[in-house]
Amino acid sequence: MTRRRLFFPCAGVQLGGTLDEAPGNTGLLIVTGGNEVRGGAWNGQALLAARLAAAGIPVFRFDRRGVGDSAGENAGFRGSTDDIAAAMAAFRAACPQLTRVVAHGNCDGASALLLAGGGGADALVLSNPWTFDADEAPAEAMPASAVRNRYLAKLKNPREVWRLLSGGVNLMKLARGLRAAAASAPPAPTGLVAEMRAGLEQYRGPVRILLADNDRTAQAFLAQWTQADPRLARCAGASHSFVEPHARDWLFEQLCAALRAN
Repeated sequence: MTRRRLFFPCAGVQLGGTLDEAPGNTGLLIVTGGNEVRGGAWNGQALLAARLAAAGIPVFRFDRRGVGDSAGENAGFRGSTDDIAAAMAAFRAACPQLTRVVAHGNCDGASALLLAGGGGADALVLSNPWTFDADEAPAEAMPASAVRNRYLAKLKNPREVWRLLSGGVNLMKLARGLRAAAASAPPAPTGLVAEMRAGLEQYRGPVRILLADNDRTAQAFLAQWTQADPRLARCAGASHSFVEPHARDWLFEQLCAALRAN
């Protein structure tokens, strides 16, 4: 396996990318979430790319404008459609053998792919999609069902119960959480969720939506989505970036299945 750094143009500036080369004709484009550089949280995306490349799958990662090695102004995930398109073009140019590209995004990287209409990918793997509009604080905007699920999980954990009994819990914060959990009416979909639904309805390729059960972002998404959606897959005991050993393996297997599907 060869790992190669490269730069490519986007809207008059240069973006930094990394290609893990492999002979396969189906490749993976990774769209990073938040303001993380292309290595990902705890270098997880770099490790994932190396593992996939060792299995024969070329992988391309990049920093959007204003992040990491990339020049320009950071417009956030809502303004990254051109960045995704430029990365897709650079990936295909660097690997002319590609006949199919699957795009994977975590958190607002997943949301960005939907807002970009799939970004030119032949298939999408979306994990823990971000559903909060810019003016919302996630802790305050969590749907009541997600808050209830979170507190039920805590009550099943002896360590969390001990924290409560021993005074290790902020009681004011707990009271706010309980008030949110008591809400009965589900929230109306936010503007972002409505846009994501519209993008998914227009997309014609296969889609997988991966959710980490211990992740509040995933819980918030699930509370506003159709839970019977057959494209959903959930990983028990996984956190937002799938850092647990079993979650890393699960994510790798899900991606391989998407990459090897016809």
